Amino acid sequence: MSDWFAVQNPEAVPSPALLLYPERIRENIRRMIHVAGGPNRLRPHIKTHKLAEVVRLQLAAGIHKFKCATLAEAEMAATAGARDILIAYPMVGPNVARLLELVKKFPATSFSCVADDGAAVQLLAKMFSDSGRKLDVWLDVDCGQHRTGREPGAAAAQLYQLISTSPGLGAAGLHVYDGHIHEPDLAKRTELCAAAFAPVEAFRRELVAAGLPVPRVVAGGTPTFPIHAQNPAFECSPGTCLLWDFGYAGKFTDLDFLIAAVVLTRVVSKPGPHRLCLDLGHKAIAAENPPPRVQFLNLPEATAVAHSEEHLVVESEQAERFAVGDCLFGVPRHICPTVALYAEATVISEGRATERWRITARDRQLTI
Repeated sequence: MSDWFAVQNPEAVPSPALLLYPERIRENIRRMIHVAGGPNRLRPHIKTHKLAEVVRLQLAAGIHKFKCATLAEAEMAATAGARDILIAYPMVGPNVARLLELVKKFPATSFSCVADDGAAVQLLAKMFSDSGRKLDVWLDVDCGQHRTGREPGAAAAQLYQLISTSPGLGAAGLHVYDGHIHEPDLAKRTELCAAAFAPVEAFRRELVAAGLPVPRVVAGGTPTFPIHAQNPAFECSPGTCLLWDFGYAGKFTDLDFLIAAVVLTRVVSKPGPHRLCLDLGHKAIAAENPPPRVQFLNLPEATAVAHSEEHLVVESEQAERFAVGDCLFGVPRHICPTVALYAEATVISEGRATERWRITARDRQLTI
C-alpha cells in the first residue's frame, strides 16, 4: 500500500521520533535468509539497529551468529539470547578486561574478536590465559579499505600463527570487510569484489598449507552480500538491509529490501511561502552526508534549504498542504547513525503506534 508508513494515532508519538515496522523487519530477515541460502550462512551486523527485539526476531528465524562493533552491542545481544557473537573491532586498553568480564558473565555465549596487531594479541593471550579461559580471535584482513586489518602476506601469516599458538587464544579464521566497494552496477561490483578477495583466497590456502587451521571466513557487508552468498565457505554479515535506507536503496537497486524504519517529524513553523520548518535537526537525522539527508514519503519533492541542530527547513510547491503540527514521514539517507541518535523507537503495527523499544546498545557501556 502506498501509505504503509501512516500512523493512525500520531498523537501518541512525540516528535522527532524513530518509527519501526516489525512486519517489514521480519520480511527483510526472510529475504536475507533467502539470499544467503539458509540462516546458518548469516552473521548479521547489529550496529544498524542496536535492538534486543530485532536480535530476538532473527533468533526466531533460525539465525544464531551475530557480528557487532562495540562491547555494549555484544552485551545486549547476549542478554537477548545470542550464542555466537563476533566483536569486529580491535580490543585495546580497558576494553580487553571488559571483554573478559563479558565472557565470564555469559558463559553460554561464545564470544570472539578481531585483531591486527601483535602486541594486542599478546595482551589478549595474557589476560585470558591468566584467567584460565580461552578466546577465539579472528585475523582482521585488509582487502582494500585500509582502515583496520593486515594485508595478506608474510606479516599477516606471522600474526595468524601468533594467534594460533598463543595460550588462551584460538584461531577463529579470517574477518574480511570490503567497505570500500560501493559500485552501483552489480556486474562491476562483482568484478571489484573478486579482485579484492583473490589475494585473500590465496592467503587462506597458504595458511592451511602451513598447517594453520582457518575454519571460517566472515566476509563483506550489505553491498557485497549477494556476491559473497555465492561462496559456501563464507559467512555473510550484512546489517543495513535489516532496516534499509534511501542511500543504499537508490545506489544498489539489485538489493531488494524494504524500508522498515522511518523518522516522524512535525511542522513547527511556516516561515515563508512554500517553506516549512521541521523539528528534524542534526540531532534527529544522521548529518554526516551532504543534503538530502532525508526523503519524505508524503512530500517527496521537498528540498532542504537549511539544517541546524534542532531545525530542518525545506521548500516545496506543496508546502501549503501542511499546517503547523502536521506530520511528515522521512526515510534517512543513512539509517545506522540515525538509529543511534534515539534512546527508543516507536513500534508501528497494523498502522498504530503500539509500544516502544529501547535502543539499548546505543550506549557505550551497559553493565560491563
